[in-house]
Amino acid sequence: MAYQRLQVSSSVDVIPSDTVPIPDPATFVLSGAANMSVAGTLTDVGTSFTTAGIQKNAILYATVTGIAYFVKSVDSDTQLTITPAVVAASGEIYMIYNAATLGASLYVGTAGNTSVEMASMRNNSTQNAGLDPSVYSNVPNGSFMPILVTRVNASNTTSSNIKALF
Repeated sequence: MAYQRLQVSSSVDVIPSDTVPIPDPATFVLSGAANMSVAGTLTDVGTSFTTAGIQKNAILYATVTGIAYFVKSVDSDTQLTITPAVVAASGEIYMIYNAATLGASLYVGTAGNTSVEMASMRNNSTQNAGLDPSVYSNVPNGSFMPILVTRVNASNTTSSNIKALF
C-alpha cells in the first residue's frame, strides 16, 4: 500500500506580516546582529551589504522582535533603508533573503486562526483580483496545512510557532 508523505528539505520560521511574504530559503544572503533603533534603518558595522549581493525588495526578518521588512535600498556597506519604518532594537538579530517563496506548506505549532495568502492568489492576480486572504479558523496544535502559501498575515492570525516547509 502506498501512502503520501510530506517531503521537507528546509524550513523557515514565519513572521506574520500583512505586506511582507515568506522568504525563499534558497535565496538566503546573510545574517547578523545590527542596530535597528532608528526607524527605517538597519546599521551593521561588521558586514558588507554592497558586496553581499542584497537586492532591492529583499526580505529582512528581525528575529528577536519578530518583524518582517523589505529592503528599500542598500545605502552603503554598513547601512540599509528598510520598510516599514518600525523601530526594532539595537543588537537585533536579522536574516536577509533576496526573494519570496512561490509557495510553501505550513506547520502550525500553536493553535489559533491562520490568515494566509495562497500561491494561487498571487500567481493569478488578475483572475483573483479583490479576493480577501483565506482565514483558517481553529487550526489545532501541531497541524500541517498542505496548501501552497506565500504569506501569513498578521491581521486575523492568532496561531503561532508557524514554520514554512519547503
